[in-house]
Amino acid sequence: MTITQLYYVLAVAENQNFTKAAEKCFVTQPTLSMQIQKLEDQLDVQIFDRSKKPIELTEVGKKIVTQARNIVNESYRIQDIVDQQKGFIGGEFKLGIIPTIMPTLLPMFLKTFIKKHPKVKLKIEELTTEEIITRIKEGHLDAAIAATPLEDENIKERVLYFEPFVSYIPKGHKLHKNKTIDITELDINDMLLLEDGHCFKDSVLHLCKGLKNHTDDKFQLESGSIETLIKLSNEGLGMTLLPFLHTLDINDSEKENLHYFKEPSPAREVSIIYHKSELKMQIIEALQDVISGIIRGAIAFQNVKIISPLPK
Repeated sequence: MTITQLYYVLAVAENQNFTKAAEKCFVTQPTLSMQIQKLEDQLDVQIFDRSKKPIELTEVGKKIVTQARNIVNESYRIQDIVDQQKGFIGGEFKLGIIPTIMPTLLPMFLKTFIKKHPKVKLKIEELTTEEIITRIKEGHLDAAIAATPLEDENIKERVLYFEPFVSYIPKGHKLHKNKTIDITELDINDMLLLEDGHCFKDSVLHLCKGLKNHTDDKFQLESGSIETLIKLSNEGLGMTLLPFLHTLDINDSEKENLHYFKEPSPAREVSIIYHKSELKMQIIEALQDVISGIIRGAIAFQNVKIISPLPK
């Protein structure tokens, strides 16, 4: 049994196809198939049910894949040990970021991080929280930036910052005249929300949960981007809530529509998350240091107080 064989098994399990797995591993399909067959012969079990289309794991194959993933991840730790001993912060690092954080956070820290750690080759993807968790567990992401807590025993979290909510209330809305907003004044039935699958929507729903004017009716309108919500709000279709960092670059003509909550302001917790195996910790810590310093400074500059973070 070799690490390479286990790596090939993981590739087939992910792609459910020997040819695609071989392409991902940069080997020929016969080479990959032969190595997996040798492993199956050695173990005297069938890892894959080749009669199914697409290929499926057998019951014992599922258990083997779980253990193989642990072994392959642990094999990477040897290089980590060497890198940490040498004080080396570099190499490829795959980072995921959720959609409601990516457009505002990335421009704030990327240039600074690259300048400070030029040997790190960042590969960044915008992914949903669900996609991020899956990819971290499968070893396809080294870390991610997401709203927390996730309450997943396989995922570790390091808080980067707490991002306050800000109300966006256009002219003509009944709450526009209020200088500050109280949580109890929110009407979920008059609020524009992100579509299902966005953790920011879940945070807003949690914030409004239990309000006397909450109903189970369908919301007036849902959209896929925060920028669209702002435009729709400007058309008089309702108010919305924005993550604080989205308000920093808002047009001057729209700033009068921003209404902060009465202190302490509700906020969401944003963390860098990674697998419990703790691979590439030197890069994770470097990201944490750069991002925390920049963002906390931006939030503190606005003198916004926050309360306990909301669930994702």
